[in-house]
Amino acid sequence: MTKKNNTVTSTQTPLDEQELKQLHAYWCACNYLAAAMIYLQENPLLRQPLAKEHIKKRLLGHWGASPGLSFMYIHMNRLINKYDLNSIFLSGPGHGAPGVLAPVYLEGTYTEVYPDMREDEEGLRRFFKQFSFPGGIGSHCTPETPGSIHEGGELGYSLSHAFGAAFDNPDLIVTVAVGDGEAETGPLATAWHSNKFLHPIRDGAVLPILHLNGYKINNPTLLSRITGQELEDLFSGYGWQPYFVEGDDPMVMHQQMAATMERCVSEIQSIQQQARAGGNASRARWPMIVLRSPKGWTGPKQVGGHKVEGYWRAHQVPLANVHSDEQQLQQLEQWLKSYQPELWFDQQGKLIPELKALAPKGLRRMSANPHANGGLLRRDLLMPDFRDYMIAVTEPAKSSAMNTKPLGCMLRDIMRLNSNNFRVFGPDENTSNKLDAIYEVSKKLWLADYKPEDEQGGELSPDGRVLEMLSEHTLEGWFEGYVLTGRHGFFATYEAFVHVIDSMYNQHAKWLAICEELPWRAPIASINLLITSTVWRQDHNGFTHQDPGFLDLVVNKSPLVTRIYLPPDVNCLLSTADHCLRSHNDINVIVADKQMHVQYLDKDAAIKHCTKGLGIWEWASTDKGVEPDVVMVGCGDIPTKEALAATAMLREYFPDLKIRFINVVDLFRMTPAEEHPHGLSDSDFDSLFTKDKPIVFNFHGYPWLIHRLAYRRANKNLHVRGYIERGNINTPLELAIDNQIDRFSLAIDVIDRVPRLQVIGAHAKQSLRDKQIDCRHYAHEHGVDKPEHNNWVWPF
Repeated sequence: MTKKNNTVTSTQTPLDEQELKQLHAYWCACNYLAAAMIYLQENPLLRQPLAKEHIKKRLLGHWGASPGLSFMYIHMNRLINKYDLNSIFLSGPGHGAPGVLAPVYLEGTYTEVYPDMREDEEGLRRFFKQFSFPGGIGSHCTPETPGSIHEGGELGYSLSHAFGAAFDNPDLIVTVAVGDGEAETGPLATAWHSNKFLHPIRDGAVLPILHLNGYKINNPTLLSRITGQELEDLFSGYGWQPYFVEGDDPMVMHQQMAATMERCVSEIQSIQQQARAGGNASRARWPMIVLRSPKGWTGPKQVGGHKVEGYWRAHQVPLANVHSDEQQLQQLEQWLKSYQPELWFDQQGKLIPELKALAPKGLRRMSANPHANGGLLRRDLLMPDFRDYMIAVTEPAKSSAMNTKPLGCMLRDIMRLNSNNFRVFGPDENTSNKLDAIYEVSKKLWLADYKPEDEQGGELSPDGRVLEMLSEHTLEGWFEGYVLTGRHGFFATYEAFVHVIDSMYNQHAKWLAICEELPWRAPIASINLLITSTVWRQDHNGFTHQDPGFLDLVVNKSPLVTRIYLPPDVNCLLSTADHCLRSHNDINVIVADKQMHVQYLDKDAAIKHCTKGLGIWEWASTDKGVEPDVVMVGCGDIPTKEALAATAMLREYFPDLKIRFINVVDLFRMTPAEEHPHGLSDSDFDSLFTKDKPIVFNFHGYPWLIHRLAYRRANKNLHVRGYIERGNINTPLELAIDNQIDRFSLAIDVIDRVPRLQVIGAHAKQSLRDKQIDCRHYAHEHGVDKPEHNNWVWPF
């Protein structure tokens, strides 16, 4: 390696003439397939003169990044063969699928997964036609792409996914192509720090290749317009050892890339061997590559007098007017024929044997590697009995406990039993969220420098398995990559900040929904998200920290993969968490606050209640054997407490009032069975909630979400209370009052809804309003809620 233009560039030529010729021919075959799948629906090998009827009516796809992607892919294939490497490939550029689909098809995996896409002329025709075509596949590396664990439908997560795949996979090298447009995103910029969490003994390695092709859709990219020295300084500052491959002459570039990738693999193996031989893990300076090549490399140089190759016009379809412009049609034919497909495919349309031999074999093919179909490797967790962590509840709503504290103990023991396939992720909040028992079995991973005071805390360790970083993006990316490659995990974060990963949740939910339709994709472990430090306990942090809207986002996605649980107490939380950690192909969202809360159900009652997902709490109801006057519902810890307190006051004011109290744990029980697998049948819903009695539903989140879920139900007399964007620095009860989920507002609402109380309840309503005013005055004078309200217990 030498310095050239202030960059570290290889001048070695490791490929002999025959190997160089064959590698280039294989790349030409890839480029032909990548271009042809954008354009052709007939005449796949151009054995007839190209005509308009051979070309798709609607031209979709992205050519610009494709040649560079297949260039990286086939060079990694060379090293897989040479060193018997175990590797997978992630494509970060959003629409670079042609550059990956081409080598995946050529190495035979595509035909194995989809037998109708045969390795012959007819198979090629079908392969081309399906691309970006109705009933076919998209232009990303979608779940339908063998070997893919990263679609790139949204930019920014390829690198964090790659590291998640490498954790606890000691022999795996994850080669990840990072697009230079993608490199401008916040999540990707933060993900470069993942190298500080890669354990050289127990983890695999990540080889990032930053692809600088110069342009986004129609703008230059930032990293392509800074000097080589700046780039080297940037990535050295991130802790990487950068190597540069740059140019446009394919034969020179093949030699550079071969030498550079071999150097990087050698350095990776050296780092790992030294650490493993000595048994000491420390932070390493891992290699990475900056590949600078023209956008749309080997494509049309100019179209209509405008520069294309090496410019933003190569981004999508370089020749977009082939149906109306005869000159472009001729130019397309010349471009496709420049790859000489007649030399690389035989009479049947198969890749010739000497090129076929260049691809790795069997499971060493990156497209067939089982790590890219993680369900094949997934082992169910060894689970302790969650009942062992449940607390004694002798009477409902008479005692209090921290809801998440026992869960931390259960997670601790899960980690102990599953020491190489379970991780806990959190953005510097596991202690705050009362999950700190996990540190008894595994500390926080820390490979960077230590200060003396760090030893006093005792929670950092180079051998820790708990991953904490103040970037929800990176953590979620790690978690997804870890699960997609066959492992399990748990992620806890504050409710106000879970919105940071809104779009990541969207993308993973879409990935899972497509996987449900692909029988060859084996089920993976679920993503488990604990949403804590919730809106109703953010009175001290104020308005910015009060937002339960993540649940609305969850409901938007496919019912096949979405689950929402709001356990009201410790025992319900443990039962719920056990279920979620055993589940597959779901995203489980659990909402449970970390503070002291009233406890309601004993072990047996909690298990039955969570199994049903909702139910009548007989001990809080007065309607047994008769029709209720009103149905009171609690969903969430604080809303349930306030609904119970309102129920107790109503029983004191109106002893003959018939109240049915229901608690909802599984939010999707509110929706019809036709709309969600967990939905209640109409007959069961009507039996519980009645067809016409007033329902006062006290909900953790935004009230309109319940109306959305239950709009098709027969009972239209549904009145939902929830967070309505009112709050600041309040006491907890004052915050509830401001949003009308407090006990006084609920009791008044019942009086207004039950016809026979509307007149006789006037005195009670006045008393309730007086108490509400007293609460607010007390809070503003003393800074806390009245003890009798803060320490409320069930009075009966």
